[in-house]
Amino acid sequence: MIRALLSDIAAEFSPAVLASSLSAEDMVLTDAIARSGLAIGVFVLDTGRLHADTLELVATIRERYGIPVQVYAPDAAAVSQYASRHGRDAFYGDLELRQRCCEIRKVQPLRRALAGKRAWITGQRREHSPFRAKVSFREYDAVHGLEKFNPLAEWSEAQVWDYIRDNGVPYNRLYDQGYRSIGCAPCTRPVLPHEDIRAGRWWWESADRKECGLHVVKVGAPAHAG
Repeated sequence: MIRALLSDIAAEFSPAVLASSLSAEDMVLTDAIARSGLAIGVFVLDTGRLHADTLELVATIRERYGIPVQVYAPDAAAVSQYASRHGRDAFYGDLELRQRCCEIRKVQPLRRALAGKRAWITGQRREHSPFRAKVSFREYDAVHGLEKFNPLAEWSEAQVWDYIRDNGVPYNRLYDQGYRSIGCAPCTRPVLPHEDIRAGRWWWESADRKECGLHVVKVGAPAHAG
């Protein structure tokens, strides 16, 4: 089913790309794309603060699947200016500074990665958080002016891991250490058994603010049911 959905996207919205955070979900999508030989590009945003375990998956994908992975980095001058003005880890004490850090390290590189594309694909699931509870399979990204697909929107966490086990998909070993959602190293921690999936992301902030700015909905933008 997932391969058929991705095949349709590749056929109707070329050039399309998968925005991979190297999460379990994105590894499922990468595996499905590679197994089907689909003309869907894969890119990663290397923020400069990712865990080594996370970055190792870039080489693993290239070697395992024989497909290219485009890596986008933040503007070095912008990163340096932020650190000089506020301190490298200023995001711990201020929401606006945290969002500004995400803007520099994630959002701006994303714009470059999506330039000239007709559609992008993500591993978002409704189960991730209240903010993502209404994520559709297909939606229009008015911010970047292209279609956006979330093929795993209805999947459960158990379904993701069933696919990984059944198909021998490589994954980030941090999941074996109690992580359930993995971002930049200083902004991610393992979660406790009673905590929700994204509790380890920006854990010092309230739950309704735990987004980095990559997935935003522009008011008034057309939506598609999915």
